[in-house]
Amino acid sequence: MSASARSDLPREEGPVGFFDSGLGGLCILEAFKRECPGESTVYIADSENCPYGNKSADEITCLSEANTRKLLARGCKMVVVACNTATAAAIDKLRASHPSVPFIGIEPAVKPAALKSKSGVVGVLATAGTFGGRLYRETKARFAKGVEVIAVVADEFVELVEKGETSGKRAEAAVRAKIAPLIAAGADHIVLGCTHFPHLRPLIEKVCGGRAEVVDPSEAVARQAKRVLVNSGLLASGRLEPAHEFLRTGRARKNR
Repeated sequence: MSASARSDLPREEGPVGFFDSGLGGLCILEAFKRECPGESTVYIADSENCPYGNKSADEITCLSEANTRKLLARGCKMVVVACNTATAAAIDKLRASHPSVPFIGIEPAVKPAALKSKSGVVGVLATAGTFGGRLYRETKARFAKGVEVIAVVADEFVELVEKGETSGKRAEAAVRAKIAPLIAAGADHIVLGCTHFPHLRPLIEKVCGGRAEVVDPSEAVARQAKRVLVNSGLLASGRLEPAHEFLRTGRARKNR
């Protein structure tokens, strides 16, 4: 049975919805499946409109609302905005528009990086849209006092991941161009502030050469999603076999 065919079931048995501008949020989805193996999921990869990072906040909000409506129409009980840029631009409005729906957002893990840094320098890789958002500014102001945070816009990483170029000379050169200056500046933690970027983590760690810890928030987001399900009384009972549905630019693929 597909996730979209379960609308007659109790709400807690409905799927958890995820959306991203493309394939990046799959790292969040996979972390969530490990944390909550009994949950059904629906994932929307909005690759037709990828990337979100170079769009206006209003346009991103419209796209995020459209993705949310598609997920809710498929019976989703919770929505994970598996995109840093969409979280920054749209999550407040999504929560206001759908007050009965729990939303989980993504923000750069500046807090743990800043608290753990011994050099007093951390690097953050993200899109311009994420850096311009309220969540990033507030988190940095609150938790990075006394720590130098070097923000690096790495929109080209999104294109690499969408094209499946997560290894090879071109990808390594792009990663080295962004990471090497951070290492030279003394950064001992590098935050992956876009859900596409963990797909390049092996290359990023190669370039770091053990001189900086790479901070990927995927597991923390998955744990938060589980906490919200439990606290909201929406955790699946485990009596039904979970179903997983993947939607991309109008094409559907369903997997058990």
